[in-house]
Amino acid sequence: MKIAALADIHSNVYALEAVIDDVRKRSADLMVNLGDTLYGPIAPRATYDKLMDHGVVTISGNQDRLIYEATPHEIESNPTLQFILEDLGQEPLAWMKSLPFDCQLTDEIYLCHGTPACDLAYLLENVESGYPRVRDDAEILELLNGQASKVIICGHTHMPRTVELSTGQLVVNPGSVGLPAYTDEDPVPHSMENFSPHASYAMVEQVEAGWMVAHIKVAYDHHRSARDAARLGRSDWAHFLTTGKGV
Repeated sequence: MKIAALADIHSNVYALEAVIDDVRKRSADLMVNLGDTLYGPIAPRATYDKLMDHGVVTISGNQDRLIYEATPHEIESNPTLQFILEDLGQEPLAWMKSLPFDCQLTDEIYLCHGTPACDLAYLLENVESGYPRVRDDAEILELLNGQASKVIICGHTHMPRTVELSTGQLVVNPGSVGLPAYTDEDPVPHSMENFSPHASYAMVEQVEAGWMVAHIKVAYDHHRSARDAARLGRSDWAHFLTTGKGV
C-alpha cells in the first residue's frame, strides 16, 4: 500500500493543487488528510471543492472545530473567521462537523491530528524552549495512550518528521501542505519553522523490508497565497508563507 499523507492545508488551495499533481505522478493508492483543512485567510471554499473532487480520506483537526464551534463573540472579534464563514457556506460546515476525530485506516495504520486523545497536543515535539525538539521515547509512548498500530500518521505541528519508537512503531508527521511556519502562545510562546515556502507532504509505502517514508517538498506559487492573506490584513501569514519562518 502506498499512501500520500497530507495535513494542515489551512485553506491554501494553491499548495493543495500542487501537492495533488505531485501525488498523481507518484501513483499513490490513497490520499489521506489529517485535518486543519479550511481555516485560513486564503481560499477555504475552493480548498473544500478541490478535496471533494479527489475522494481524500479526511479526519478533523482542532482548527476545523474552531470554525464551527465559534461563538458569536469569537466571530465578531476575528476578521479571518468572518471571512472563512462567509466564503464557505453551509455545505462545508456540515462536512466538517461530520469528520471523525481519528481513523483506524487499516489494521496497521492509524490516523490522528494531534494525539490519539487530544487534537490540541503535540505528539512528537516538546516546545517548552520556544522551539520544537523531539520528545523522549517514553513521552511519545505515553501520549499514544495504548495506540498500538505499526504506523501512526499525525499532523498539527507542521513539522515533517519520522520517528521510530522502541516498540518498533513508526510515527510520521507529513508536515503542512499550506502553512510552513507559525507562532503560537499555547502551551508556551513558540515558533514552528521549516525555513522554506514549499508545500510538505509524505508518501508512506509498505515494501518488503518494512515501511518506507518519503518526505516531499513541493514548489508552488506561494506568492499568490501570500497576496491573498495580505489582502485580508494577515501580514503574519504572508510572512509565514513566503519565508517558512516565524515572525
